[in-house]
Amino acid sequence: MKKIFYFLLIFVLATYLFLVIIPQQSKLDSANFTNASDTLSNSRLSYRAGVATGSSGSSVVTIDSSGNPDNNTNHLFPKDVVCFTDTGLNGCIGSTTYTVANVVNSTTFNISPPLANALDTSGFVIATQSAIHTVSFTLANAVPSNGDIFITVPAVDANTITNDGFPDPADDSTLAAANGFDLNTLGTTNISVGSSGCANNWTVANVSQGSAVADHTIRIDRSVDSCAAASVITVTIGDGSKKFINPAPANSSLRTQGVADTYSINLKTRDGSDNTLDQNNIKVAVIESVLVSATVQEALSLTVAGVSSTTAACGQTTDVTTTAMSVPWGTIVNYATFQEAAQTVLVSTNAASGYTVKIDENDQMGRDGITCTGAGAGEANNCVQDTTCNGTGCTESSSQDWTSTAYYGLGFSLANISGTDASFAYNESARTFSSRQFADQEASETKQNIMSKGTPTASSQVYVCYRLNVSSTQPAGYYFNKVRYTATATF
Repeated sequence: MKKIFYFLLIFVLATYLFLVIIPQQSKLDSANFTNASDTLSNSRLSYRAGVATGSSGSSVVTIDSSGNPDNNTNHLFPKDVVCFTDTGLNGCIGSTTYTVANVVNSTTFNISPPLANALDTSGFVIATQSAIHTVSFTLANAVPSNGDIFITVPAVDANTITNDGFPDPADDSTLAAANGFDLNTLGTTNISVGSSGCANNWTVANVSQGSAVADHTIRIDRSVDSCAAASVITVTIGDGSKKFINPAPANSSLRTQGVADTYSINLKTRDGSDNTLDQNNIKVAVIESVLVSATVQEALSLTVAGVSSTTAACGQTTDVTTTAMSVPWGTIVNYATFQEAAQTVLVSTNAASGYTVKIDENDQMGRDGITCTGAGAGEANNCVQDTTCNGTGCTESSSQDWTSTAYYGLGFSLANISGTDASFAYNESARTFSSRQFADQEASETKQNIMSKGTPTASSQVYVCYRLNVSSTQPAGYYFNKVRYTATATF
């Protein structure tokens, strides 16, 4: 009997060790990445509106004013390339795209060349915006040689339109939760990976298209060896050939233009059994003409708002009323006279390491949107030059006082409204209007910080004050460029 008792005791103890202790020892402790972020190369929401009228041979197009992601022309700009589709999104009608010549009013715009085919009044006008996603993160746990990086990117809740090359809209009864990025046939060859802290032995193994029940996924396998904890990984999703297409606005009836639609991109590392090692949800916010990138599942809010005329801003009184998406100087009749305008930029975030906001322009102001080649293009080139302030050579990164109307161009200054986050101020160093140029993308200038803070902020707000001064010899015509705000938070 004793032998039977000892045998049963040993059997019970062995079973306990196998079922309880050993599985507990093999459990994985997952963690959050540090410094995780996804930065989009292009901030702008895609444009998608319904077509009301458009006759063959005509240069005038009218859009529907209700029931679509975009119900006005506020987010349509001269030089935008537009595609007119039928109701089934069967490619561009006549296999032709057109260029927006000018925007007439809130529902009408002109195109070039004239329409080669009559438009489908049940179809859409689309201006696609795409972006390269640069996902950067620091490992909390090592990734073993048979592990992987697994990225999930939101796709619209639909079966057939998640990879058709057109921006996707959510159903009008929902917000951004049902919307997403179109895959645009992006594949493994359009994705690259870099490592700091371990050998760059990564292989982009799979890109899976989203559907009605699943989002897009990207799997990047680890081969040969492990990648140690604290290694910094950068995944670049997209290239010059293929990029994710930014969504169209999520809900025209419930959202406000100028307020971002926010999406969560899930980032995780896994072992060879697909157990999660590290994981974060990275928030990215997309807004009309604005690139906003956020990090690690927390809150980031950026709002650009217009300022009415006769407002005191940056020590000046504004001459025109702006909106979140335009600074309409109108017709200039007073030469060698400063024209003043302003917008407000409001940021809030609970990011532990704070945020930055940067600004740049696509080019100097060109007549009819022509390219202003180089940083010094001026009226001789049919361009409104970026200011040189009082001739002392202010740049995109260095400010100087601009008080003399004998010096022409476009520039800007800053003033804190709440907080002290502005990178410089109009009255710094006892100046009257300390100014800078906008960083010129065409001239390959680097976008510059205009706001930053190293800790969370409930409400940091600044005036961005625009100043324009043209000479009496500036060639007559319609001049424009585009200014872009980029916000990034780090948790």
